[in-house]
Parts: sequence; structure tokens; C-alpha cells
Amino acid sequence: MIEAYSATSQARVNAALDTLFTAPGPELARLYEAMRYSVMNGGKRVRPLLAYAACEALGGKAEQANGAACAVELIHAYSLVHDDLPAMDDDDLRRGQPTTHKKFDEACAILAGDGLQSLAFSALLDPRLSTIDAQISLQMLSALALAAGPAGMVGGQAIDLGSVGLKLDQKALEYMHRHKTGALIEVSVKLGALASGRAEKDELKSLQTYALAIGLAFQVQDDILDVESDTETLGKRQGADIARDKPTYPALLGLDAAKAYALELRDQALHALRPFDAAAEPLRDLARYIVERRS
Repeated sequence: MIEAYSATSQARVNAALDTLFTAPGPELARLYEAMRYSVMNGGKRVRPLLAYAACEALGGKAEQANGAACAVELIHAYSLVHDDLPAMDDDDLRRGQPTTHKKFDEACAILAGDGLQSLAFSALLDPRLSTIDAQISLQMLSALALAAGPAGMVGGQAIDLGSVGLKLDQKALEYMHRHKTGALIEVSVKLGALASGRAEKDELKSLQTYALAIGLAFQVQDDILDVESDTETLGKRQGADIARDKPTYPALLGLDAAKAYALELRDQALHALRPFDAAAEPLRDLARYIVERRS
């Protein structure tokens, strides 16, 4: 079920994203090529899938969430470009391909990431992608800015960089990952729900609980895969977190306990969706997928 939904949603968001990388002049061709490369070279599109699924769970049509889906994927892509830089995680591989700074150069990668970040906000408002009520658009812009900025994803990355070599307890580790990974996953669900035009306060609260749980589950599973998987399957260097002496859930809890915790978080997410009918089934499937994925 999730495979068919993923394929349809990936095709939808990829078609929408593909419209955004036409350089306005030959002088900017290389920059736009680097931006396109950073976004269109694969990826599971989990965040766009969550935006579409949340929109549909509330009775909206998937197309209403095109702007939201593009926006969260662009923010995600920009964060990966910058995270891979030598000054940060210094990675050579992403999705089985050379990272952007390896394919182009460091300066171009920095600018490509900057461009993708600003493009995300314009995509959210792009009438070619979706048409959203002005008041709802303001809510969406505010939510995305908060999730992507220093109070969200960027702050989480800063904590992550400052935690290398440290022994964090579980509370501190979860605080870091609720920002670094969870904030963008949470806002993906929120933006999709708002795009439906039908989001009520209680529904948004339930969806937030769901998103908080899967956001953390996603990171726990990432940490597990960093131990159990291999570079070819992951599409990035296996064991990188261990090599950098970063705090992880398997290191803190043990591998078996980390796996049990991922399943517990999945169950919390599914519990939060109890008020929703069958229209929320893709959200349920995505919660299961997040802890079952192998890459």
C-alpha cells in the first residue's frame, strides 16, 4: 500500500519541483544546475509524502499541498547540502552520489543551499503549485520559518555539532533531535493539514502528537541503520556518526533497546491518529515505514 502511495506522491512532487530550476539567465546556469542536482538526485521524499498524507487525512486533495510538499523538500535539501560541507559533517556521498560540494565546489554548494532555502518560501506561495487562502498562507509561512530556523532545524544542527564527543543523556539527545530532525517532519504534517483548508484545532493537536513521535522515530531508526546497514544501501557513509563520536540512541540505550524504542514511538504515532478515519491510512503506513526502512 505504502509503495503505491509513495510512487504517486513522489512523481507528483518531483514534477512540481522540476518547474523551479530554470535559470533566469546564462550567468546563473551553474548555480541553478547545482540547486537542481541537490534536489533531483533521488531521495525518499518522506516530508512531501507527509504533507500530502496530512492534507488528504483532513479531506483535502493532494494537489492542494503541492506548495507545502515542495517547500519542505527544498528546506531538507538545503540542510543536507550544508550539513555535508567540510566545515560541518564533511561527507563525500549523498544518496549514492557525490555531495554537492564534491560535484561542484564548496562556494557553489553554499550558494546552492542558500538559494534552495529562499526558494522554499517562494514555492509555498507559488500559485503555479497551489492556491491557498491568504490567512492560511501566513500561518504556513510562519510555521515553516520557525521549524527551519534557530528555534528548529538550524538550532538542532548547532546542538549536534556542539555535542561531538559528549555523553548526552536521553533527555538531551531527544531535545537535540526534536529540533534537528523532528522540527521539519512536524511542520511537514502541519503544512499539509493547513493546506487542506479544513484543519481544526483538535485535529492539528493530534497531528502534532503524531508528528512528534515519528520525527523522533525517524532519527532513532537512522541511528540504528548507521550501525546495521552499509554504505551502498544507505547511499551515504555507513558508521559516520560512530566515527565522529556523535551521541546516538544505540550508543546510549543499546541496539536492542533502541529498536524497541523506535517501535514504541511508532505505536504512539498510531495512537494519536485514532480520531481519524480511513483517509489517514497513508499517515499510518508512513509511521510503520519509518521504523521498517533500511535506508
